[in-house]
This record gives sequence, structure tokens and C-alpha cells, in this order.
Amino acid sequence: MKATFLGIGLVISGLALSFQTEAQTIPSPALPTDSTKTVSVRGRVSEQANGQTVPLVGATILWAGTTSGTVTDTDGLFQLPIHATAKQLVVSYVGYRPDTLLITNPAAPLAVSLRSERTLQEVTVLGAPGQIDRLNPIQTEFINQRTLAKAACCNLSESFETNASVSVSYSDAVTGAKQIQFLGLGGQYVQTNVENIPTVRGLATTFGLNYIPGTWITGIDVGKGAGSVVNGYESMSGQMNVELQKPDDKQKIFLNGYVNSFGRVEGNLNWSQPLVSRKRGYNHLWPDQKDRSVSEPKWSMGLLGHVSSLRTEIDQNQDGFRDLPLYTQVNVINRYKYNGEKYMAQFGVKALYEDRDGGQLSSFGDTRYRFLNTTRRLEFFSKTAKLYLDKPYKGLGLILNGVHHEQSARFGFAPYEGRQQTFYANLIYQSIIGNTNNAFKAGLSYLLDDYRELYKTIQTARTESVPGAFVEYTYTYPEKLTLVLGGRLDFHNLFGTQFTPRAHLKYTPSQNITFRASAGRGFRAANPFAENFGYLVSSRAVYLNTPLQFESSWNYGVSLTNDFWILGKKASLVLDYHRTDFQNQLIVDIEHPGELYFYNLAEAGGRGRSYANSFQAELNVQPAKRFEVKAAYRLFDVEQSMGAPFGEERLLPKMMISRERVLLNAGYALPYDKWKFDATLQWNGPRRIPYLREGYVHTSYQNMPVDMAPGFYNLNAQVSRAFRSGWEIYLGGENLTGFRQLNPIVAANDPFGPRFDAGSQVWGPITGRMVYAGFRFKPQP
Repeated sequence: MKATFLGIGLVISGLALSFQTEAQTIPSPALPTDSTKTVSVRGRVSEQANGQTVPLVGATILWAGTTSGTVTDTDGLFQLPIHATAKQLVVSYVGYRPDTLLITNPAAPLAVSLRSERTLQEVTVLGAPGQIDRLNPIQTEFINQRTLAKAACCNLSESFETNASVSVSYSDAVTGAKQIQFLGLGGQYVQTNVENIPTVRGLATTFGLNYIPGTWITGIDVGKGAGSVVNGYESMSGQMNVELQKPDDKQKIFLNGYVNSFGRVEGNLNWSQPLVSRKRGYNHLWPDQKDRSVSEPKWSMGLLGHVSSLRTEIDQNQDGFRDLPLYTQVNVINRYKYNGEKYMAQFGVKALYEDRDGGQLSSFGDTRYRFLNTTRRLEFFSKTAKLYLDKPYKGLGLILNGVHHEQSARFGFAPYEGRQQTFYANLIYQSIIGNTNNAFKAGLSYLLDDYRELYKTIQTARTESVPGAFVEYTYTYPEKLTLVLGGRLDFHNLFGTQFTPRAHLKYTPSQNITFRASAGRGFRAANPFAENFGYLVSSRAVYLNTPLQFESSWNYGVSLTNDFWILGKKASLVLDYHRTDFQNQLIVDIEHPGELYFYNLAEAGGRGRSYANSFQAELNVQPAKRFEVKAAYRLFDVEQSMGAPFGEERLLPKMMISRERVLLNAGYALPYDKWKFDATLQWNGPRRIPYLREGYVHTSYQNMPVDMAPGFYNLNAQVSRAFRSGWEIYLGGENLTGFRQLNPIVAANDPFGPRFDAGSQVWGPITGRMVYAGFRFKPQP
């Protein structure tokens, strides 16, 4: 079976190509003229930092006096149709002086270099903690490399320390697995893509956030609510898209090293190399207004490498268990890119190996309780686009991806074996109807998932074969309104035909105010063991007695973004509210001490309810030059019905969800950007935890006592120093308040006894204060 999957995938990937991700993420603004005669302005926005040309990701390009514009992609590139009346382009980026260009030759590509707010020989690099994409009808926050550099950002799970929307915590006290929470729900309800390919899903849900090194990432789009139907049906609460360094990146070499006080060390290498170049003529509108010819790579190769390890035993609370598992991870991507006049293509291979060893300290001998996990993952991908130079609004592309994932684990004496084989294809065509006020995307998709899991004597196996078709229509009223209506039909071999409608509206009554609304359906098949690994680190008996149905939900959301000035300083306020209503959901019931039940919400005979309400307010302000402050408040109301298989039904707050969260972030950079300082303070409110007091016997959900974990503060900070030579060193700390949960493991002194539980009582940090140091090196060209 393995050879069949990889063989089919490799043959097809050799024949087919995939859509360039940039064409998928940047909407085309409207044109009031006949689009068949449209000419678009194209170009690149960059900055000069320490003698290097660095693309500015997320820079805003607007026609002067209008709200018609776009933003730059991960390579700093943009494409914007000409305006009927405006002739000047305004290019701006937070912390940089805006530039206004008179467009006399729209067909000539532009090269725009922005300077910092002060005219200096060196650039002061500034970046807001998070930027809302002002053009995307879906409420999307863009996290760029400057935001990621505010923390060590060793992997994707550690990339959200300054983000108010996404929170990350350990799922248990032994495995080291991290889980995200988004809109009051777990990370499995967020469709997490890497360059528009669904990636952190299936068996990778457990440790998948650790499999994407932070130094590989060039940007993260975090979208709230139902996502685009183009990317699939699994987006239920939101979607994230992670962009990695490209083979033709101008920064050819990047090195990173990291070490922390717990003994964790890691190294990263990003390498980009042009293989075959070509000459292309440009009128860049440089100050001397001369035409210049530049060399661009036609073929390029990229290599991304990562090695990390922790070999030091830590037991801060003296309970005999390692607070963090020992582990070693080796992770590599080899990719190639072709950049032609009519076609663009990328293809490559990813390989990962990781082993984990947690549980009791080695001093307990061979009879100690151990958690062992080994993961082997091999992945191929190809992405290609057919370009239409005379019709920039038109495109045809194909994305192909194949995955072979093997995972073996041991929980004490309980074995686990898991295997996932996946093939994914997405064919996308985009064009317009009459003019660019009316655009559409349509296509075909196919997903093949083959799962095999074995835990103790419980074996689960399923093969999902899902051909699908989708269409998405976008109407744009220039400078005021964007409406996106999409729908897809998926023919699931296990769950039947599924219709997934989604709608998004963006209304801009003024240049500084944007209103968004969205609604949509999503569905997915759950993997009960892989998504609840932490609960298996216990003596609980597992009950999976009824066939699990697919999960489905509706998500509704509204948001308001207001840019304004406070005492002459730029500020922005973002308010949003989202609600997720489940028609069916996998209920993970840990209310019974010593027992773990999996069952369907639908087993309540239609009376069961499960919903999540999320409200967030976020204020970003720049009180002084090079000084930025973010303050955010988040409120959750998440409840689900429990007890259906036992003839009961009680609506209870969902476990491990803090009702309230407050985040404060402040960042300051000295002139020339040689020193940067950043600090983030978080308060996590109380949350419900299972009632596991000694002697308690569960008899009824109606009379069940409720236990609450206390709220706590967490402080992270970092300082970094950059040098002209391309070196940067950084020093930081996490959980600097030193707060930790003293006894996260129940009955740690008797791990093979009936009460042992290391997964259902973890509500706060397990380890105390941690200090880290590292370096980044980007040699000058």
C-alpha cells in the first residue's frame, strides 16, 4: 500500500504542476473598465537592512485617494490592476516612511525600497505585533518574520507568544505534546496548511506543531471563522497558512542556533541557490529613472534543515517524573522552483524523524513507567501554475501532496501503533466574469486518507476517499464592499455527499473603518487516539464502543477594525465575535475517574448541544517612535452536553478552557535597530478541570461536583542585538514569573496503580522559569 501511494504520487507529480501560493492569497481589486484590456502594475517592495535587500511582507499598496489596493506577499511582490482615475501609488508599511510613485508606464515592473521613519544610513526595523489584512474579506491576522523574531520561535507551537487569538499549552505532563486553542476550541478544528497544503492533521495532530521549525517560516496567516472553500472542508473554527522560505529567496544562507537552561539545543540551516538564471528588463522607477536589466533565477534550489535535542532530565517538583521528555528530532526539506514566462512550479520532498522518551526518571530502573514515541514521516509535494501574462486575473494551477506517516508509542506497558497514508490533489481555475468586479474560482479536489491505529487491543481502521468540486464567486464594489460566496460538494465514501456553503462580507464605510461578517459550515473525521494522546498517559480504561460519526458545525462571525489616532499617535482597535455550533462532535468524557469514554454528541437523540462563543478586543498603539504596545482581552463561553450513552444529558463548561485571557505586549527598538526589546505578559483565567479527588466515585452527571483550576500570570521577554556583519544574538526568558503547577500528575508515586493520571489535570505550566540564548546569521551579499 505504501509503495502504491508514493508511486502514484511521484508519477503524477512529475507530470503535473501546482498553483503558486501567492495567487491564492492576494485578492484582485476591482476595475471599472473592460478587464480583457486590463494592465496591472507589478513590483516588489523591500528595505535595506544591514547592507542587505530584504522583502517587506504585508506592505500596503494603494491608489492615492482611494481604498483600492493590495498587500505584498511573502517575497515582497504585488500585483494591482490600474485604476480608472488615480495615477499615483502610495506604498506604506508600519514603521517606515511611505512612498508615492507616479505611474507613467503601468506595464513596467517596479522596485520600491522603503526607508525607516528617520532618514538614516541604516534602517530601523519595526513591525507591529500583528497586522490585520485590510483587503481580505476573511478576518485574517498576518504574523511576519519580525513578529516571530520577538521570541525564540523554535517551532510553530512557539510562534504565538505575542498573539492574542491563539493560545498554546502542554496537553499533559509526560509526552511534551502541545495543543493550540482557537475561538475556544482545540487545534483539530483549525485547518492548518503549509503553503496551502493541509499539513497538521490526522496522526500529525499530536506533535505536528513541533514539526515546523520557526526559522523556516516567513509568515503566518491566521484567519478566524470559516475559511475559503478552495482549501477544503475541514476548516470549522479557523484556518492558518504557514509560508516557508522559498528556493529563490534573496537571502541565500541563514543560520540559527539555540540553547536553553533546561538543556535543549537546536540548529537550523536555510539555504537558497539559483541554478539557472535569465535576464529580464525592468523600468524600476529608481531615482535616476533609468532602465535596468536584472538577472532572475529560472531554476533554483532550497534546503531547509533542522536538528534539535534535549538529553537532560528535569524534575522540578520532585515527583519522580521528567517534566519534559528527552527527545531528538531531525527534519529536512529539499525543494526546487522553476520560474518561467508561462509556467511556475515548485516541488520537493520532506523527511522527519523524531523519538521521545518521557516518564519516570532513569534512576527508577528498568521497571519504571516510560512513555516512548517514535515518528517517521515522509512527504512529497508539487505546485505549479499556468500563467497568462496578458490576463493577470486568470490562472490555472494544481497542488499535489503525498504523506506516509508512521508512529509507534508505549504508555507504560500499553502499546500504540499508528499509520497514515494520504494523497491530496487540488485543481484550481480562476478568472473573471466581464470585468474584475466579478471574479470566480472553481476546481476539483481529491483526498485519500488511509488510517490504521492500534491501542492495546482496540483497533481502528478506515479509508476515506473524497472527490469534490467547488466554486467561489467574488463581487467587488470598488473601495466599499467585497462579497464572497462559495460552496463545495464532497462525495465522501463513508459519510455520503456533503455540501459546504460559506459566505464572507467586507464593508468599508470609510478609509479607517472595516466591517466583516462570515458564516459557513465545516466537517471532519476525528482521530480519537491521536488527538487525545495525553489522556492515554494514565491507568484509565478506554471505551470506544459505538462507531464514531463525522463532526460537523456552523460558524458565524462579525468583526470591526478601526484605525485612528490617539494624541497624534497611530492606533488600531479590532473587535470580533464568533460562534461555533456543532451538529455532531466527538465527546471526550473524562468525568469518570479511571475511565475514558469516546462517543458522539448526536447520541443524545438530537437533544445534545455543543457550542463555543468567542469575543475578543485588541488595541494596538504606537505611543512613540519605535515603541509599540498591544493590549487584548478575550472571553470564551464554551459548553457541551455530557452523558448521552448513560441516559443523561447535562450541559457543562468544556474542560481546560479559560473563560478569560488578557495579553499585554510591548516592543521597543533603539535607533539603527541595533537593540530590540520585547515583553509579553499574559493572564489566563480559571478553567474547569475533572473532579478527581481521592475517594470520589462518579454516579450522576446531574449531581457531579465541578472543580476549577486557578488563574495565573505568565511573563516572557527577549532582548536582541544586531551587527552590521549580519550576526544577531538574542537572550530571553519564558515563564519569568516562575509560576508552575506543583502536582500535575495524580498518584505519581504509583504509576501502575488504578488512580494514575498524567493527562487530565494539567492546567498550567509544568516547568518554572526558563532562560535561553541564541544567534541568527544572515551573511551580507
